[in-house]
Amino acid sequence: MAGHSKWANIKHRKARQDAVKGKAWSKCSRAIMVAVKNGGADPDVNLALRYAIVDAKAVNMAKDTIEKAIKKANGEGDEGVRYEEVRYEGYGPNGIAIIVDVLTDNVKRTAPEMRKLFEKGNGNLAKPGSVAFGFTSTGVILIEGSETSEEQLMEVALDSGASDITQSEGGWEVICEPHDFLMLRQALEGAAIKIMTAEVTMVPANLVECDVAIGAKMLNFIDALEEHEDVQNVYTNADIPEEAMESE
Repeated sequence: MAGHSKWANIKHRKARQDAVKGKAWSKCSRAIMVAVKNGGADPDVNLALRYAIVDAKAVNMAKDTIEKAIKKANGEGDEGVRYEEVRYEGYGPNGIAIIVDVLTDNVKRTAPEMRKLFEKGNGNLAKPGSVAFGFTSTGVILIEGSETSEEQLMEVALDSGASDITQSEGGWEVICEPHDFLMLRQALEGAAIKIMTAEVTMVPANLVECDVAIGAKMLNFIDALEEHEDVQNVYTNADIPEEAMESE
């Protein structure tokens, strides 16, 4: 979620994630299991698993819970269900682009449920690829301004894979290619620079500015999508004003 204040958007999302921590853990477990099934149980050679573990730690998922998910997917104990990765693309109110990544054990169930959620959100599903071309997979790390100096950040980040560093009203935004994300994050942490949030996300090439009314509708739409048990991530090019988030 990008908006007039990226910091406000991030904090809004983090507050929601904290409120539904149990659901966040469930989604992380599912992502870990799929990564293991597709690429093995060794995070040193399975990049998707490394990303999934990083995401799990970001929501304070317990180490033993992470290990249980890996063991379960690796065939130790209950075989469990098999999940399929599916991406849904579409548009919300005001032509806002939306990408929804899901992990589902039943596409025939999930597909109509996604269609119904889009319809309720005053949107519609689109053909695969018709929306995603306007987004780029990017590593994004946000750091509070008080956590580092420009000189220190430049020295550490640019030597560790950062492709761009910008300053906003809330602090620093460090951008990198997905394959450099883990190395960059580790370098920042090794330099004792506290990270506010770090993720590999889909960054839109262009934003659609929302007024307060459309912004509020989009927030409700995104909330409804994220509450679905199969949904892992929701990306949008909506530029949502802080007033909409405060009135939610």
